[in-house]
Amino acid sequence: MDPYLDLCEHQVAQPGTLYVVATPIGNLGDITLRAIQILRTCDCIACETPRTTLGLLSALKISGKALFTYRDEGEEKSAQHLLERLQQGQSVALVSDAGTPIISDPGYRLTKLCQERHVPIVPIPGASAAISALSISGFPSHQFVFLGFLPIKKGHKMQILKAYHDFKGTLIIYESPFRIRKLLELLKTTYTPKRLVFIARELTKLNESFYRGTLDTFNQTSCPEKGEYVVLIGPED
Repeated sequence: MDPYLDLCEHQVAQPGTLYVVATPIGNLGDITLRAIQILRTCDCIACETPRTTLGLLSALKISGKALFTYRDEGEEKSAQHLLERLQQGQSVALVSDAGTPIISDPGYRLTKLCQERHVPIVPIPGASAAISALSISGFPSHQFVFLGFLPIKKGHKMQILKAYHDFKGTLIIYESPFRIRKLLELLKTTYTPKRLVFIARELTKLNESFYRGTLDTFNQTSCPEKGEYVVLIGPED
């Protein structure tokens, strides 16, 4: 037995229990001991992309696990299927491709259904891109609003951003590499030029990078169209 896993030797997946398991957002070293034990001992793993989850399981030397694809498309049907497994006494681990499930990832309907049917749910906490970025931003953390991925349409995005114009905490936004520059241009037209932003790219990965400064001094060319972004907006001074 690995001496580190001795710390969690009693953390065995229990029958009829849903485990919401956070996985690394880039660096595999961020997997927790509890997560490893639950993934090793559960009956079934519900995941976004089986190939991605198989890669993680392979790195952890876990094999022979039943995988069930769980995505936004057809989520209601998938949630019902997993609920039936749980009610039959199986233990299910819910994972996303990276980070904490349900945070801008599938899983809400399953946890809602389990709460309504009194099926036990256990969180296995770990990595979260939003919290990781906030922890090093130097922005207020006593209050923050997670906006996730904003709507695609410009008008809808602007409507949301304007609603939080005078918020005294920190705004947290996820953005794709293909829309990051348009988002920053929109922020410049919505907020004052001296508004502070913190931009984290490829968190915990080899090409991890950060920018902290005002909207008017940010150079758009430093936002390559590769990797996932977390954008934090500080309060108005």
